[in-house]
Amino acid sequence: MTYLQLVAGLALLLVCGDLFVRGAVGVAERLKISPLVIGLTLVGFGTSLPELVASLEAARLGSPGIAVGNVVGSNIANILLILGIAALITPIAVAPGTFRLNGPVLVGASLLSVLLFSLGEIGRWAGFVFVVLLLGYTLTAYWSERRGLKDEAISRLAEEVEALPPRHGSWALYLGLTVGGLLGIVVGANLLIDGAVSLARSLGISETIIGLTIVAVGTSLPELATSVIAAFKRHGDVALGNVVGSNIFNLLGILGVTALYRPIAVPDEILDFDCWVMLAATALVIVFALTRAKIERWEGAALLGGYGAYLAVLLLAPLRGFLGLP
Repeated sequence: MTYLQLVAGLALLLVCGDLFVRGAVGVAERLKISPLVIGLTLVGFGTSLPELVASLEAARLGSPGIAVGNVVGSNIANILLILGIAALITPIAVAPGTFRLNGPVLVGASLLSVLLFSLGEIGRWAGFVFVVLLLGYTLTAYWSERRGLKDEAISRLAEEVEALPPRHGSWALYLGLTVGGLLGIVVGANLLIDGAVSLARSLGISETIIGLTIVAVGTSLPELATSVIAAFKRHGDVALGNVVGSNIFNLLGILGVTALYRPIAVPDEILDFDCWVMLAATALVIVFALTRAKIERWEGAALLGGYGAYLAVLLLAPLRGFLGLP
């Protein structure tokens, strides 16, 4: 039953996350909202919605290891796993100015999160600050892009956004997709978190490890699908922007909203090890992106290798204990 809950929850998150984005974008287009605004808000928010609902559900159930581990593990997986796969498919060109705003914001949000982790708890005041910072970042990104984007960049963004919803449909269809997708995400998150807690207890391992692995990767499936499709279309810059934007939203939005809902205790395991892996992965992708304005295939392989090493370290001790080895 536990494994069935996990599989059903992951499937619902992947399918319903896509339905929510399609429906929300369709509604936004009929409200005459520009593709630029849609791309900066609805698409990025929609692909991160599974992480948000899963962390809120984990906080409601009193499982801080899953709530925090989901965010930290998702950021690690987004960079090392998802970006690594995308770079292996096609080298990722870094557009000039891509990191002018996003890079410093990602680094700043990561450092601020680790600083708050060291306090042992992310309180409501910290959640409020994170949400305000996210709103400020979104508004700054919107106005800077409005002033600085060239016509061809706007055309590319419009093309990516217009590819998401069905070509023809009524208001009822898009509203149905939006509401149905949101409800499916909530149900999927409930199944995933319940299954994750049951699995951790049955295997005798910490909920934090489950949050950092199964839950984190599962809720990152929409980002994986988006980035892989973009890479196959030779739009590697879209894959990079998707990962960077998602990581910023995970830290400022998901941690912020979850802490506003309920203060989150930070497990010692995350403070001792995983948050530093997140910082190292963030630094590594920025170095790769800025050195030659491109993330090459060998660098993608290095990112994937790093994720394999991280999982090996994370799972080695629990696996030895489960097998009864010294």
